[in-house]
Amino acid sequence: MDSIVVLVVVRQTVPVDHGYDEREQTAEPRTEPAAVPPRAPAAGGGDDASDGRVVDPGALPEGRVPRVLRSAVRGPLVHWPVTLLTFVAFAAYLTLSLARWYRWENPSWDNAIFEQAVAGYARLGAPIVPIKGPDFNQLGDHFSPLLVVLAPFYRLFPSPVTLLVAQCVLVAVSIVPITLVARRLLGAWPGLAVGFAYAFAWGIQSAVDVQFHEYSLAVPILAFGMAAFLTERWRASAIWVVLLLGVKEDLGLTVAAFGVVLWLRGQRRLGAVVAATGAVGFVLVLTVIIPFFNPQGRYDYWGKLSEDGSAASSGSTVSGLLDTFAGLLTPAVKIETLVMLVVITALVALRSPLALVAVPTLVWRFAGSTVFYWGTTWHYSVILMPILFAAAIDGIVRLRASRFELLRTYARLAPVAMAVVAAVLVTQFPFRDLWSPATYERSDRIAAAERAVAAVPAGASVASDRGLIVQLATDREVYWISTDPSVRPDYVVVDRLSWGGNAPVDVEQYAERAYPGTTYSVVFDEDGYVIVERTAG
Repeated sequence: MDSIVVLVVVRQTVPVDHGYDEREQTAEPRTEPAAVPPRAPAAGGGDDASDGRVVDPGALPEGRVPRVLRSAVRGPLVHWPVTLLTFVAFAAYLTLSLARWYRWENPSWDNAIFEQAVAGYARLGAPIVPIKGPDFNQLGDHFSPLLVVLAPFYRLFPSPVTLLVAQCVLVAVSIVPITLVARRLLGAWPGLAVGFAYAFAWGIQSAVDVQFHEYSLAVPILAFGMAAFLTERWRASAIWVVLLLGVKEDLGLTVAAFGVVLWLRGQRRLGAVVAATGAVGFVLVLTVIIPFFNPQGRYDYWGKLSEDGSAASSGSTVSGLLDTFAGLLTPAVKIETLVMLVVITALVALRSPLALVAVPTLVWRFAGSTVFYWGTTWHYSVILMPILFAAAIDGIVRLRASRFELLRTYARLAPVAMAVVAAVLVTQFPFRDLWSPATYERSDRIAAAERAVAAVPAGASVASDRGLIVQLATDREVYWISTDPSVRPDYVVVDRLSWGGNAPVDVEQYAERAYPGTTYSVVFDEDGYVIVERTAG
């Protein structure tokens, strides 16, 4: 049913060409397309203008079978390969994500942070994130108000797993517009090859593997926006892309870059408006909105651009610019990431101006001093996937029209090359774990972890390190272990084995130093998990 709903929405967003070999899958009668103009309503009010078919008013009496129902039934039949691809990819995403959850592996604190924010919206309140500090509003950290769309689902199913499933759904939905527009512009099976390459791209694998992140909201938005662009529905594409301003503050630059691409495609007025909207939104969010909600009245991540001088300038203006450029390409991991990004599209994405939309994300990542930004792991590349694959589709179309036979031949081979590259890279990225029995095995520590979580009562305040923070966040007020010393958590939880070196030996003493004026005593100590309870202070 979910795929039917998605395909109904896509029919309104991506014009669908029904001229594929699969057209025989539907039992609805056809007449010759030349009988009426493609967009003309059929006689008797039976309008099926989306594909230019004439509906016999006697066969389908007005009001008897709603048009949306006919579309819902016909869509999956005509585009069954897209439906199948979407379901298979979704199953892979969900299996990978839930397997990590089943193993109680927390790669970071992100899932807990976003759960607290979404829980705030679900209670019809502010997105308060105690993990970041007492009464800390998530909008003062990253500007992600579109997280509110997850609140109704979390209200029904208050669990970290809700966010994991939501991320898999969001990414899987993006497959539909990318694949449909690829099939429309490139042909049924070449388009499906491109859709396969997108569905199993390494950037998507890496994101799904590390639990929920707000970038997952941007993936379907970009996919629908890029599909609209490729079918020259400029206003629709602009509306979709401008929504990125509500996903994360850095995406304002992506919006601005998309405006530039619209301008280059001859949409001068619309392009200028979108570029200005992105630039103004970016500045406004970073200098006004986030500081307004931030307890320190600032944007906390400015320092990430120059902490280690990787992209900082020095000396004269010229030498400083050269140093900055060199910093964008060193260390070598940055070049490796660039190579991986162009390889997955068989280089054809470079032929399209749409590739420019990826530039702002790459610049801030490579200019930043955080090592995690530079490579192919984590979630930082997932927003580049819809952009680059849309650019690849556009690039193939352009190469097919080349006056050089060699380029036209390469354009015919590119979709297959992209699918082959994606299949090969599966063995190097997280999906390879789907075939490993260890992926579905729990360590001996899980039983101890479950008992540790049970030792902290629901409703209690607790300061935790990364070890169990995600599992504790749903029904407890969870703080980061090094939170504001004015906090007096009822419990402090330490996982010595995942601490990362120099784990506290005496957790009681550690807690009393972290929260002056308190006294703690050990209530749980098993298999590296230590929990102390506040007894005074």
